[in-house]
Amino acid sequence: MNKYSAENISRIGNASIYIAQKANNVSKTKLLKLLYLMEERSVLRYHLPFLGLTYEVWQAGPVAKDIYIDISDGGVMLSPYIKVQNDKDAQYIIPAKDFDDEDFSANEIRLMDEVLAEYGDKTATELVAITHKKGSLWYNMAKEKGLLEAFRKHECNNSSYVIDFAKGLMPCCADYYNESVALHNASNAYTL
Repeated sequence: MNKYSAENISRIGNASIYIAQKANNVSKTKLLKLLYLMEERSVLRYHLPFLGLTYEVWQAGPVAKDIYIDISDGGVMLSPYIKVQNDKDAQYIIPAKDFDDEDFSANEIRLMDEVLAEYGDKTATELVAITHKKGSLWYNMAKEKGLLEAFRKHECNNSSYVIDFAKGLMPCCADYYNESVALHNASNAYTL
């Protein structure tokens, strides 16, 4: 599991609360896809990471492995923020407390609202299809690494290939984004 600063855990936790409060039937998969779409939109619009999570190319789309594992284990790292309710076919996310906007700018809240207005009523299956669409960062990486057929045939369900958000940007914007990610990662490493 990656190292996360207390501030980063708070941002991830509060973003998860916000999603659970504003969207319908937030399963683990739906939460992961909405977090991804927020990250993608932040990168495309501001050339900045939203939460700075690493997303791997898995069969069910881009997955933040650390968050997936944490929720699968009942929400250990995120337990101050969310509760995980197990159902027969999925794990659902319930806020453990009210959303705290202290760690978010007005633009970031607006970005979350935009993504939730566009995708919050979609099912997890619909969100997987959206993140899989031809030409998406997930699709391009899965194609480049020869994973599309293996995923389609259910020969494997995950990979360690990481989605590079900079590939969706112009070179000068990609440089700015990569510098921001490096600062974000350094902040996590030194504030534990």
